[in-house]
Amino acid sequence: MTETNTSQDDNRPAPKKNLLIASLAGASIILLIVIYFVPIWWVSLTAPNYPEAAFPDGVRINFHMNGVFNGCTKIEKDEIEESEALDCVHEMDTINHYVGMYPIAAGGPIERGFSPFLITMLAIMILGFIIRDKKTRVTTLSVLFIANTLWMSHTIYFEKGLSTQNQGYLYALMNQLDQDANDTTQAESIELADSDQALAKLKASLAGNEEAITGVEEPGSEAQEEARIQDKAQSTSEKQRLINELRASFEVDMMNQNSQEVWQENGYQLMSWHYTKVLGRYFNNQDEIQPMVKKLKLAITIVFIALIIAQLLLIYGAMSGKGLFYQLMIFVPMALPIFFVVDYAAWLWWYGHTLNDMGAFSVKPFMPTVFGVGKVAQFSTYSYPSIGFILMLINSAILGAIVLIKRR
Repeated sequence: MTETNTSQDDNRPAPKKNLLIASLAGASIILLIVIYFVPIWWVSLTAPNYPEAAFPDGVRINFHMNGVFNGCTKIEKDEIEESEALDCVHEMDTINHYVGMYPIAAGGPIERGFSPFLITMLAIMILGFIIRDKKTRVTTLSVLFIANTLWMSHTIYFEKGLSTQNQGYLYALMNQLDQDANDTTQAESIELADSDQALAKLKASLAGNEEAITGVEEPGSEAQEEARIQDKAQSTSEKQRLINELRASFEVDMMNQNSQEVWQENGYQLMSWHYTKVLGRYFNNQDEIQPMVKKLKLAITIVFIALIIAQLLLIYGAMSGKGLFYQLMIFVPMALPIFFVVDYAAWLWWYGHTLNDMGAFSVKPFMPTVFGVGKVAQFSTYSYPSIGFILMLINSAILGAIVLIKRR
């Protein structure tokens, strides 16, 4: 009688424990989604020629999972009048290029392009780790990993794949081409459709050929055409506007290079072209740029295949419910803050040790500040974690709690 009661008492906490594990896993997955959309790290430059009154945070940029964004805010003071905030990503690129550093957009092109699928993969791994039933676990992981692979394949390699890429990523790429991604005046004055006439107008606008714009015939009365264009612009999504402008910029480049390459609107083409574009923004030496672009293209293919293999290995681990590949399902998401810092530091090393000889000033290769305050010439550099990194640490603690509860 005593043994029976003890057995029942041991079994009673199981449902509560499972509910607690499921709740923690759900919170972790939600945190991963939030982390993707908030700044992870920030960097700021200060100098005497950037007074605190006009630049209270210095020349500041924010690193997100899907791109680098402006960290400067609009100053509203009686003695300072700004119609919009200074774009500090452009400002920092301008400062850095004097010593031969490549633009910020040259760093982490693959990480940013694959970031949606990596975060989704981490979320699936967490879900797989907490499912106790073997059949349910294997089935769930198989279905979700296949869906993630199809999404990744479509976005990276299929025509029109950019339609399934996130808007923030496209915004950052557009803005890093030294064009204002917030400028919708072109979109409002040009029909944003895939017609030859509309595209010719947008390409001519980007190329600075005003005659080509005004020389295109427009049917109907001016008032009717204006109303039709406004209706079309309003019905076009913000994401599609960015894709259209990226396409126009791409095709201007192809015309200038006498290239026959056709716009495929997929991640592979966009990453390759954009990387070429930003590398040559200040130092347009194609003999140096093209080997770097070839390495990027190879790296895209390797990462794509590696992620598919990793997902297959995780499914294999799910079959046993123990062993290395099963344990990786929880420990890899838990180590996300470490992966970020290592990757961030590696790219900073690349920036400081891949200096172009065409820079205005010659400096020895150096390691930019990863964490804390550094000094380069008259500039002070500040590099610190932002809200996203703090959430990463909280997420790691939650995943650690799941491991401890399961082991109990």
